[in-house]
Amino acid sequence: MFFIMGINQGMKELSYNAALFICDRCGRYGRYQVCMTYTYLSLFFIPIFKWGKRYYAKTSCCGTVYELPQETGRRLARGEDVTLTPEMLTMVSAGSAAAAWRPAKRCANCGYETTEDFEYCPKCGQRF
Repeated sequence: MFFIMGINQGMKELSYNAALFICDRCGRYGRYQVCMTYTYLSLFFIPIFKWGKRYYAKTSCCGTVYELPQETGRRLARGEDVTLTPEMLTMVSAGSAAAAWRPAKRCANCGYETTEDFEYCPKCGQRF
């Protein structure tokens, strides 16, 4: 008889509905996307035991990642209404503030506006 066991890492996105905020890194409006990461033991591909839970918030504007305190993360995982403040956040990975903001291009022919790096307007085909 043999057992199929494994230790893996998982991630679960948590529900967090808060108002828009102005990002300290890039100066744009954004929202936090909150998730929990954990390590788990599986037996026959069924998760049995979880440990090492950590909670993170990522900004939607520039992608900066912050670690949350354990208690705040647990409250969010339980579905409690929590407001994230800058004092709660510890920066883990800086987003690309320079790449997050690109000036919009406007087509002189049709008025189509985009932040992509196109040479020709995707709407009417004229050169930008």
